[in-house]
Amino acid sequence: MIKIKERQQTIFDLVNTEADHQKKQEKQEPALEMELEQLKVNCLACQLCALRKGCTQVVFGDGDPQARLMLVGEGPGADEDRIGVPFVGKAGQLLDRILQAASIKRNEIYIANVVKCRPPGNRQPQQHEVDSCLPYLREQINLINPEIIVCLGNLALRTLLDSKATITHSRGKWHQIDGRRMIATFHPAALLRDPGKKKEVWADFKEIMKYYLRV
Repeated sequence: MIKIKERQQTIFDLVNTEADHQKKQEKQEPALEMELEQLKVNCLACQLCALRKGCTQVVFGDGDPQARLMLVGEGPGADEDRIGVPFVGKAGQLLDRILQAASIKRNEIYIANVVKCRPPGNRQPQQHEVDSCLPYLREQINLINPEIIVCLGNLALRTLLDSKATITHSRGKWHQIDGRRMIATFHPAALLRDPGKKKEVWADFKEIMKYYLRV
């Protein structure tokens, strides 16, 4: 049996440990936001590829810097290029409905794209454009440090997981990359072209829910 004084000390130690953890977290939050903001400043000034000259603005990312869940798409479309926020067009509105159905709050996650500038005519980004922009995405992932990454579409899948993978064969399967869970599903834009894929995407998001909503 633990003596009263020892028990009190144990409780006090626990309270102090939690308080120290809270103080440490409070100190880390401003530093994290500053680092992410500096990365954004660097990204906005980037001229490493020709995409910057043809777009209206750089679409860096959006969401909670301490998100446990991060979604990665392909690149900005016309609406994103105009507004400066990822996934705000028709595909983004569909994504919002999927997140709502999955009980995932958009303001609690982080959303970014492989490339930050809109390719002309919404074409597929070329490999040298992906290579130029990839360091920004990798640093976003390092700073945000999400537990789960969802690749939306082929480009995100091939960039972050396997250069030879296809979304049709790889979607819905969990992978461990750098200590994080990673899963791929169809890009919302693909659902607008082929609504029949919605059933598969919902199955994938039910898998995501199992881990994301566990706490």
